[in-house]
Amino acid sequence: MRTDRILARLEQEPQRPDAAPPGMSRTRRTLLGATLGFYAAIVAAVLSTSWLVRLDWQVMLFRPYKQWPGLHAFLDYFVVLGQRGPTAVLIAAWLGWRSWRQRTLRPLLVMATALLLLNVTVGAAKLGMGREGPHYATAVGSNEMFGTGDIFPSGHTANAVVAWGILAYLATTPRARRILSVIAAVFALGVGATTVYIGTHWVSDVLLGWAAGLLILLALPWCEPLIARAETWLTGLWGRLRAARTPPVEPVLPPVAPRPTGLAARVEEPVQPLGEPVAGARAGGAPRLTEVRLRQPARPHGRAEHPQPVRPVGSRGGG
Repeated sequence: MRTDRILARLEQEPQRPDAAPPGMSRTRRTLLGATLGFYAAIVAAVLSTSWLVRLDWQVMLFRPYKQWPGLHAFLDYFVVLGQRGPTAVLIAAWLGWRSWRQRTLRPLLVMATALLLLNVTVGAAKLGMGREGPHYATAVGSNEMFGTGDIFPSGHTANAVVAWGILAYLATTPRARRILSVIAAVFALGVGATTVYIGTHWVSDVLLGWAAGLLILLALPWCEPLIARAETWLTGLWGRLRAARTPPVEPVLPPVAPRPTGLAARVEEPVQPLGEPVAGARAGGAPRLTEVRLRQPARPHGRAEHPQPVRPVGSRGGG
């Protein structure tokens, strides 16, 4: 498929969906505040080596992957739904098709904004707290904080919440939003539980990953004005680039009629229409017709030409 046809469609007047982008309502603000409080409570519980850390160790020592080994093969593939690379490619392909259908870059820009926020916030938390994973734990009962690890919060879990939650955020009807919200919740919960099953994350890592991803989805309406300005700028930039690459079209001049030659070129006076009275005609008389005067060609110099005598009709030649 030619990319110029796709981009030409994007340059047309956008046909935006009927549903407006989600706004920062009171309910959303309340959920954002509650999720932020939950995030802070999880971090505080781990830092203080509370009951949550003891739960982490109990689940890790239980070793779920040894209790139900038959699930291991399936869950090794299922956890890919939380990996950033495969999910980003899959969802970007779907949103790219939606952008082409709706003739707007907003779906792709929303996804790019969400992934950027995810990488910045979750990446900073991972590096800042440096928690070691279950396979690298050094002391039973410790919180394993401020080491060389990078698993707190769980990146798989946060990415699953954001990547699949974007589909629900961009839904254009309430029914589609409800269905996609349920699908996103199943994937996010399943990916988080799978990381605990295979032993790559603590339970508290997964809880913080859910909170981190939900915070990004709830805060996206604050980014909508910036997304709209970015879309306008990108569309205008692409239009200017297309105009600069397109050569100017030369105007097509009408064909020029050839100049008359021969007898038509020698006409000095135009023929006046028949029946049109001539200036200076006698009053009450019949209209006079103008004559067509042709410029006689100049005779060449030389011997005189003698006209042939005309014989009268009906006469006989005699001696």
